[in-house]
Amino acid sequence: MEITPETRIHALLEHYPELESFLMKLNPKYKKLKNPVLRRTVARIATLSQVAKIGGYEPLELVNLLRQKLGQEPLKAPQAKAQTKPTQARPDWARQAPALTLDGNALLDAEKNPLAEVRKALKRFPEGSVILLMTDFYPAPMIETFEQEGLKVWSEEEDKKGNFKTYIRK
Repeated sequence: MEITPETRIHALLEHYPELESFLMKLNPKYKKLKNPVLRRTVARIATLSQVAKIGGYEPLELVNLLRQKLGQEPLKAPQAKAQTKPTQARPDWARQAPALTLDGNALLDAEKNPLAEVRKALKRFPEGSVILLMTDFYPAPMIETFEQEGLKVWSEEEDKKGNFKTYIRK
């Protein structure tokens, strides 16, 4: 299996289960990969490029660490455009009081899928409502999924500890 920034984390760990403990040693945020709900859901859509951002790595850096661990040659050039954290100012719609705030970490700890919980919550509120998702990582896979579904999403790092506020607008 060729490991690139587009490789899905689920496929990687299915093919190379020994990389699970290696990833967890790289960054404590990767310990969430042990969560069975996360493994069945978000891990299937999350690419290494997105996982790298969660752990504070550049995509090629993480890919090459994994390739090195397996004795593979490093990639010389990026295979995909990296997804980056937003740098634009907060849009007006993300300034309104959220209809609901969800703690993504608590949901994961309760073995619930944050992606599914946000979707359920959005159904309860009228068009234009905003849900705030709090996490201790940049939720790149969820952001990409919501944007593909036509929702507006804006995320910001709340503090230097890597906590994020992600606003999702219906």
